[in-house]
Amino acid sequence: MKNLHLLVLAFSTFAIGTDAYVVAGVLPAIARSFEVTVAAAGQFVTAYSFAYAVLSPVMATLTAAWPRRRILLLGLAVFVAGNVLTASQPTFELALLGRAVAGLGGAIVVPTAGATAAALVPPERRGFALAIVVAGLSCAIAFGAPIGTLVSSFGDWRLTMWFVAALGLLAGAAIFLVLTAVPSSPPLGLRQRLAPLADPRVVTTLATSLLVIFGAFLIYTYISVVFDRATGDQAPRIAALLSIWGVAATFGNLLAGSLTDRFGNRIVINLAIFVLALDFAAMPWTGTHFAGAAVTIALWGVCGWGFVVAQQHRLIGIAPELSPILLGLNASALHLAISASGVAGALAMRWLSPHDLPLISVALAVGGALCAEVAYRLILAKKA
Repeated sequence: MKNLHLLVLAFSTFAIGTDAYVVAGVLPAIARSFEVTVAAAGQFVTAYSFAYAVLSPVMATLTAAWPRRRILLLGLAVFVAGNVLTASQPTFELALLGRAVAGLGGAIVVPTAGATAAALVPPERRGFALAIVVAGLSCAIAFGAPIGTLVSSFGDWRLTMWFVAALGLLAGAAIFLVLTAVPSSPPLGLRQRLAPLADPRVVTTLATSLLVIFGAFLIYTYISVVFDRATGDQAPRIAALLSIWGVAATFGNLLAGSLTDRFGNRIVINLAIFVLALDFAAMPWTGTHFAGAAVTIALWGVCGWGFVVAQQHRLIGIAPELSPILLGLNASALHLAISASGVAGALAMRWLSPHDLPLISVALAVGGALCAEVAYRLILAKKA
């Protein structure tokens, strides 16, 4: 029965993840619908991720004393409402507001799903439980986002948003029918949740996440135009690239976990960033045809998501007793980076071709590598 509960939680993160990643595949359609540029349409990603990043710790504080089942149902209701608002509004501004509302729903659901999974099983099975919930996000990248992109080819991008809203409704129904009562954790105030930011080891590690993911999602947000020469702006080809990225991301998660246990997080983090920088540097040329784009995106998926696993390992090592708070801060940093990617990409495309955006990502990866090394040295000094 516990496994069924975990699968229900994973389905809720699958719905949230599909919404978070599918917009990149339908940006040109959104731009045409509202008669705006692709860069402006990219703010759909910014609104969602910024709301998620900023409101996640706030909502965790406000709902800390609530039963987790109620929190999940509230989050999914807000998520569905946000997608319905996005799909039904005639103006760009109101649709953008819908994306922010959906991001708020995601900010409530995903951290709660992870905490609930850990609470449902004995301590020795928490790693397995968390892996199941995270698998919902990986599957969303590999299958949900590509399917959502394909759905748009049968109507328009609004049909994709209705599809995501339907996933949210199904997830809510499953939570309501299957999930039993789960006790709440001891409530923490917002000041307690933000206290680790006074530790330079935590700050430099989070800065590493911010810079590297900023670079990765600068490309992902505008993937439909960065690789338009390879896809011909055809939804099935864009969906195929998204699926390749998702499958590679899942493999990267598993590989990085094994390598980190064997060699430590420093080697995995540094190697992942190094390969990412080379991969980004090659994209303006490898992205001219589909085969090259597929290989490039596969490398990006393996290293980008492998990097995230090693970063989580580093954060937990800094203060194991604060691991839920540190991982929550890391999730906020990731979504802050994603939201910044939408704005930065829009500004950059005023002067650069979309095909040159990966060159900016190279610089961001180098900055991330420097922060990673500073973080490592600070951690080493603390242990000495």
